[in-house]
Amino acid sequence: MSTMVLVVPKGRGRVTGWREFLRVILVIMSIMVGIGSDHASSAEQADEVKTIRKTCGSCPDGYATTGVVDAPEVCKDGDSTLVQCVPLGASMLAVCGPCPDTYTEIGRSNVPARCGGKDGGLLSQCQSQQAGTTLPDPSQGGVVCPPNCGSMGVPGQGATPPPPKFRPAPETK
Repeated sequence: MSTMVLVVPKGRGRVTGWREFLRVILVIMSIMVGIGSDHASSAEQADEVKTIRKTCGSCPDGYATTGVVDAPEVCKDGDSTLVQCVPLGASMLAVCGPCPDTYTEIGRSNVPARCGGKDGGLLSQCQSQQAGTTLPDPSQGGVVCPPNCGSMGVPGQGATPPPPKFRPAPETK
């Protein structure tokens, strides 16, 4: 926090000094109010950051449902379904029901304990379509590198020299 020093010019009357002092205080307060409103608007923007959340009913746009439970004690108005929502964007998601539009299903199972009775408790394993370009093709098997990987080492010849074949006799003095 900074300290402000108020310099009142000499030769002015006592009333004039107080008026200037009050003007300065009002200017400082108006600046502080302006700064405070900027912080309030940035706090509102911080609320827009997508995080994992739980809500009643269904997940909002931009989120995937990752858990479903019937909770009438929590969700008292209308739909008694409490859902866990995860923002879209991760490369892999396990979602209740079908995969979101930008994801490809790579596996599925029925887990009613996690996903409730909707769709028979379907839990889909989803992979982002953008992530598909960076992951290896599963049909290629365990290919480590292309055919022109360079020279491979001779089998049996590691990076360290082999141990001696016999142990030298200890030196005697």
